[in-house]
Amino acid sequence: MERLDRRALLTAAGTGAAALALPVLTAPTAAAPAPRRGGQQPGQGTDGGWITEAPHTSDTPLLRTWFRDTYHSIVAMTTDFGLTADKADLSRPGRPVPSRNTSPTNIGCGLWSTAAAAGLGVIDRATLHRRLDHMVGAVEKLDRHHGWWVNWYDAYDGSVLTRWPETGAPVRPFLSSVDNAWLVTGLRIAADASPRLRRRVDRILATADWSYFYTPYDPADPVAGPGQLRGGFWTDTGEPTGHHYGALNTEPRMASYLGIADGSLPTDHYWHLLRTMLPEHGQEQPPGGAYTVVDGVRVWNGHYTHRGRKLVPTWGGSMFEALMVPLFVPEPEWARRSWGLTHRRYVRSQIEHGMVEEEYGYWGFSPANIPDGGYREYGVDALGMQTEGYLSDGVVTPHAAMLALPYARAEAIANLKALARDFGAYHDGYGFRDSVDVRTGRVSDFVLALDQGMIAAALAQELRPGLLQRPFRTGGFASRVRPLLAAKAVRPDPTDRE
Repeated sequence: MERLDRRALLTAAGTGAAALALPVLTAPTAAAPAPRRGGQQPGQGTDGGWITEAPHTSDTPLLRTWFRDTYHSIVAMTTDFGLTADKADLSRPGRPVPSRNTSPTNIGCGLWSTAAAAGLGVIDRATLHRRLDHMVGAVEKLDRHHGWWVNWYDAYDGSVLTRWPETGAPVRPFLSSVDNAWLVTGLRIAADASPRLRRRVDRILATADWSYFYTPYDPADPVAGPGQLRGGFWTDTGEPTGHHYGALNTEPRMASYLGIADGSLPTDHYWHLLRTMLPEHGQEQPPGGAYTVVDGVRVWNGHYTHRGRKLVPTWGGSMFEALMVPLFVPEPEWARRSWGLTHRRYVRSQIEHGMVEEEYGYWGFSPANIPDGGYREYGVDALGMQTEGYLSDGVVTPHAAMLALPYARAEAIANLKALARDFGAYHDGYGFRDSVDVRTGRVSDFVLALDQGMIAAALAQELRPGLLQRPFRTGGFASRVRPLLAAKAVRPDPTDRE
């Protein structure tokens, strides 16, 4: 499976019949600061956290440089065939060579990064149309099953990979619901950026029916019928994964939103996704919360508390689980007192983990290339439901700090500057390298399309807010998804504050 799926997965088994709603959160109790070392110069924040200098527009040229170089890495990873490869090695002089393999997510990253480059004036309209036309043409040539794309293709000719290029190990083709969601996201953004592509994209997506991945809710047996999306299916046998994507505050919710928006998934699917597991089931911490009823569904309104701050956990505790989706779907705007608060508090908790709890002096923890090679999940264990969650282990990932820009702009920029200054984590010409072990100083030799794609989208959102969100503010997103996000599962406490 694509790296987005390489983690322990929350299944419907053992979670009980109750669905869970995103709670309207109450104000946190400020946590006392602790000593720290290295990195940024902190002060006491209004939300019990750390602050640096106030944001100022003088950072805009730097952000534009970061975007330009990041997009340059995406271009370098895009083959003549038109597919954005999985990664590129920066350790050798000259232009980096793309890897042989690519995935639906990588291809989606290439599409939306190109749209962002035009929206920010990095490329002109003629270049935009030429590049998107070539990339969409490559997608049109890819083999599909049940209307969906398999997890790995050869980036140089579009063939389905059956052997891993680096080792020769067999690859069993798989249809991943979450990876397909990111390719659909990229295609919708491409059609918005270049209207001449709309008919072609519509034809491509005409057979992409999200109900293929969906197991309808069965109140008599909610374990077998959880009302959730399967992780996916193997193409050789049609066999599904044994798990469903049960946690809401993880990246697969993009697939849920896309299916609800186009009508292929029922709206009550949203209420059958888990904010925490039920109190009686084992998880990272006993959740707070209460039951309520939303749209006829009995809801467990759960939350965790971290350093006195109430928030909705992710599955593993990584940044991109929580914050990749709002690059495209305006969750904080449509659900200010639920998604808006939990996203900010999640960022604050990541900052305090790096700066206070572990005293790294740097922060931002999310799955990435291991500085010594390979790929691994990183996160803040206390922010994930999984009892053996992702650990930070001193590995800081620049894309995680970029995802924090809308919620802690000054701190994110200061953190990224420090990573570039103190470790040489920035490559002039290709952007931030994938990760840094701040304990040893070892920096990854690679850039990954997934992480560069998140960086490009985050910078686009900061420099031109809403640029990549346009396709997700109209149609079914406006009529079906937005009312769900705005629904109050519980009446807000009048003492709530931001």
